[in-house]
Amino acid sequence: MSRTEPAIPKQTRAERVYTLIREAILRGDFGPGQALKPQELAEQHGVSLAVVREALLRAVGEGLADRHPNRGFAVPGFSDMRWQEIAEARRIIEPNVLRLSVRRGDLDWESRVRATHHRLTRTAVYTPESGQFFSDEWSEAHRVFHRTLLDGCGNPILLDSFDRLWTASELARRWSVHRTPARDFVDEHRRLEEAALARDADAAAAVLVQHLTLTAAGLTIDTNEEA
Repeated sequence: MSRTEPAIPKQTRAERVYTLIREAILRGDFGPGQALKPQELAEQHGVSLAVVREALLRAVGEGLADRHPNRGFAVPGFSDMRWQEIAEARRIIEPNVLRLSVRRGDLDWESRVRATHHRLTRTAVYTPESGQFFSDEWSEAHRVFHRTLLDGCGNPILLDSFDRLWTASELARRWSVHRTPARDFVDEHRRLEEAALARDADAAAAVLVQHLTLTAAGLTIDTNEEA
């Protein structure tokens, strides 16, 4: 596509380029801390610098990129304290929302928890297209399962907080599991479902805290030492 092609609105081009950049980052095409160069991206995708900058700013807003004064854009680094801050916020907010959900959720909520967990267990974690990272299908099934666990709380403001934190932690979540391949997240999700449906709010919250803590801990592992 030519940069001067008038048929596609700027917003549509920015949306498309954002999607391509997002997929490339999540797929691991850009490593932690690697620069995201607007000029190169503009040439690669056949769009203007303005379109690329708009897409990159959206990536920054969703936690998939950093913007450094006088240095441009880059993928966040492993050592970024923000990941631990996001994990801390999730450990404070989500277990308490889950407690409310377990106490308030009705029979329809129980059915949806079972259904979304079933979908999660039946969705391929990795595909040839996704390489060493989660498939898009599994990532979405994962998000829906976790959100369903919480939406029995009936509080849209708390659920909005979950949505924002989930998006901000997507990249860290993929990196963490890649760095801890022996982690049994299938069992972790099974225990989450069982505790929630047993209406044991304390147990469900404890399992979720452990689940979130393991994700954060995966980012602090020195892979050279592991080897």
